[in-house]
Amino acid sequence: MFLRDPEFTIGIEEEYLLVDKEHRGLVADPPASFISECEDEIGSQVTPELLRSQVEVGTKVCANVQEARADLAKLRRGIIKVADRHGIAPIAASTHPFSRWVDQKHTDKERYDSLTTEMAGAARRLVICGMHVHVGIGDDNLRIDIMNQLSYFLPHLLALSCSSPFWEGHDTGLKSYRLTIFDALPRTGVPERFQSYAEYQRHVDILVNAGMIQDSTKIWWDLRPSGRFPTLESRIMDVCTRLDDAIAIAALLLCLMRMLYRLRCRNQRWRQYTPMLIRENRWRAMRYSFDEGMIDFAKGELVPYSELIAEILDLTYEDAEALGCEAEVGSVRDILSRGTSAHRQLRAHGLAAAAGKTPQECLNAVVDTLIADTREAL
Repeated sequence: MFLRDPEFTIGIEEEYLLVDKEHRGLVADPPASFISECEDEIGSQVTPELLRSQVEVGTKVCANVQEARADLAKLRRGIIKVADRHGIAPIAASTHPFSRWVDQKHTDKERYDSLTTEMAGAARRLVICGMHVHVGIGDDNLRIDIMNQLSYFLPHLLALSCSSPFWEGHDTGLKSYRLTIFDALPRTGVPERFQSYAEYQRHVDILVNAGMIQDSTKIWWDLRPSGRFPTLESRIMDVCTRLDDAIAIAALLLCLMRMLYRLRCRNQRWRQYTPMLIRENRWRAMRYSFDEGMIDFAKGELVPYSELIAEILDLTYEDAEALGCEAEVGSVRDILSRGTSAHRQLRAHGLAAAAGKTPQECLNAVVDTLIADTREAL
């Protein structure tokens, strides 16, 4: 059967938290006009989220990484402009350093009403934000094939994106606490494996026919065939506070997908490992980001993350050249040298504590860092 080349278009969705610039806490009930004002600035590319203290943006379908960066920068600028009018600010972080989930209000919308009813307390705790990256792959079976192989690399991508070390005023000890909250929902985590798109659809149909879900958009794996678009959607990443970090990770993801397709065209495949092993590296990424290394499954031993990412960059160099995003992918090295958002948050907290600040002032310093970093390089 003829297989057409994938489109490798890209789209990025980001979720932001809204904070009050004065007290730095979440704005549980932002102005009623906030979303409509944002729509006036950036059109339909902004939507409300589950909680009123959240907002989501999504780029257009972009032909390349540079176009995606330009569009995402425009979206961030638009949200910031509207927020500034009301004395609030968006922060691109996957958790808020100190605000409590119990104080948040969910958006009055049928979809969110049904979600909070069905998932109860597990949904009401979802004061978390993520970054979703869609890559255009029009062939149904190819999407499944690449999903099966790409799962191996999901922990490596998460490690670069961590932005949720704090929860309700406490240092959790994790660089990505967000996933401990999200994993309480069903149909999350490392994706299942399927031999074909038809097999995947049969499993979805069982859940739909049993009344468990309305459609496949209620499957929230770390990586999934999108239920709305002909894309493979990666959902494991924390939202990146710095725009350039987000673009670097999205570019690397795009190159990984092209690399796997390139191998397929040569009758080669990436070796598939069990979900048990992938989940172990996933946990290490949640706990340590890239600080303590990951398991090299072929060697059966822990390897420094810097060595693993160097191998991945070598593997995808040809693809970065073909896609014209060598500079963006190369920026992954900057994340390693500078640290993720989680590292920067912990550093800001530590510096404030060393200066004799109160516990609340230390947390406020973290929020100030997030506000500034969210606006950087726009």
